[in-house]
Amino acid sequence: MHRRVVRQALDSALPPARKAIEVRRSVLEQSKGWIDEMLRADLTAPPKQRHTNKRIMDRLRDEYGFSVAYTTLNDYLRVRRPQIREESERARSLTEGTVPQFHRPGEEAEVDFAEVGAGRRHADGLSVVHAAAVVFGQGRPPTR
Repeated sequence: MHRRVVRQALDSALPPARKAIEVRRSVLEQSKGWIDEMLRADLTAPPKQRHTNKRIMDRLRDEYGFSVAYTTLNDYLRVRRPQIREESERARSLTEGTVPQFHRPGEEAEVDFAEVGAGRRHADGLSVVHAAAVVFGQGRPPTR
């Protein structure tokens, strides 16, 4: 044990209060809005015209005068790209909506016809069975 620790223990039975840890702000904090804007524009752009990580870094430097380390930007983009894609899909699903279908029993039916070859061969060829599958609509209350 160091003599400083022994001295502190003799002076007080309680350990000294811990120092508060300063939370460092991300270097990207001021540019996150610009980056997210580029990523949202990429959602509608053709695949060959989407921003690569390097292209985003170059645009930040050239257009906004903001320099950032490639690994810092890469770490942010690895997390943020899927989040923006998910936000966009969630918003699109809420605006597009669906139309519920309601069919009363026996009101509509769906019929499929088929020719099925049987497993035995006769002298005149393979036996053929004609089949029809009928599916009636199910009476479910409309969803709201």
